[in-house]
Amino acid sequence: MTLMHKFLGATAALALSAGAALADPALIFDLGGKFDKSFNESAYNGAQRWADETGGKYLEIELQSEAQREQALRRFAEAGANPVITTGFAMSDPIGQVAPDYPDTVFVTIDGWVPDQDNVLTIGFAEHEGSYLVGMMAGMASESGTVGFIGGMDVPLIRKFACGYAQGVKAVNPDATVISNMTGTTPSAWNDPVKGSELTKAQISQGADVVFAAAGGTGVGVLQTAADEGILSVGVDSNQNPLHPGKVLTSMLKRVDVAVYDIMKAGDDVKPGFRAMTLADEGVDYAMDEHNAALVSDDMKSKVDAAKASIVDGSTAVHDYTSDDSCPALSF
Repeated sequence: MTLMHKFLGATAALALSAGAALADPALIFDLGGKFDKSFNESAYNGAQRWADETGGKYLEIELQSEAQREQALRRFAEAGANPVITTGFAMSDPIGQVAPDYPDTVFVTIDGWVPDQDNVLTIGFAEHEGSYLVGMMAGMASESGTVGFIGGMDVPLIRKFACGYAQGVKAVNPDATVISNMTGTTPSAWNDPVKGSELTKAQISQGADVVFAAAGGTGVGVLQTAADEGILSVGVDSNQNPLHPGKVLTSMLKRVDVAVYDIMKAGDDVKPGFRAMTLADEGVDYAMDEHNAALVSDDMKSKVDAAKASIVDGSTAVHDYTSDDSCPALSF
């Protein structure tokens, strides 16, 4: 097996050996893998949609360690890939190190922040807005008046989810209790379903009857345990309603798939800079389908849709934790 096969994996190496065009895009999945049923898988779905519609090919790698971040960026840039799309805030520093060495390559960070680089496109989402909507739904569905939030790695981005969620809960039930736990402080927190299960049971013991998981692959354990224990859960990023039909109240959709699809479709025309994906841009939303229809009453949906409209038109403002590292509705 060649070094290229060892590093990039069979799929990417095959694309390269087959003579990938210089403009072929590349996608770097964060730790947790592309089939995490959440953030990474949403990115994969967007890439596959582009490939299926256009017949195009893209290079890819599923990171297995922190050390691979910078290596993957350099290998793809040297292979002529453009743009090079990355998922997760942890790619910010590696992109900052690599981008100046490849000025003709556009690097894309989804969820990261790379200032002062002329060849970097940053994609940001209004996670607090989407989380507010599912928080409202959780607050209305809860019979105990206590709901939970389980995050992955304890970073400002995930606190942004938690804060928006708590604001939504409090909007429909000011007396509600919101329990918040983070899985850990290292990247392994994104892929620890056992810990997710343990935290879910702990929150249930404190009275939570709806739990929102914003924890990547860890969330699979949260949703499974919630279903097993007879409470409701809220999924994240991808539509996770089908994982446990009739048990997942809704999912906070973060349209990473749309972002990746749009970037790949633009190809060489991708422009560096910043792109915000808000509720108004349909960058975030909540999921409704046949798997949760029986759980959401017409009244619940009407109230959430009214709140959605008021956020879009600016009459309702949802506090963004990352704007000042504070949350009026939740203590961390």
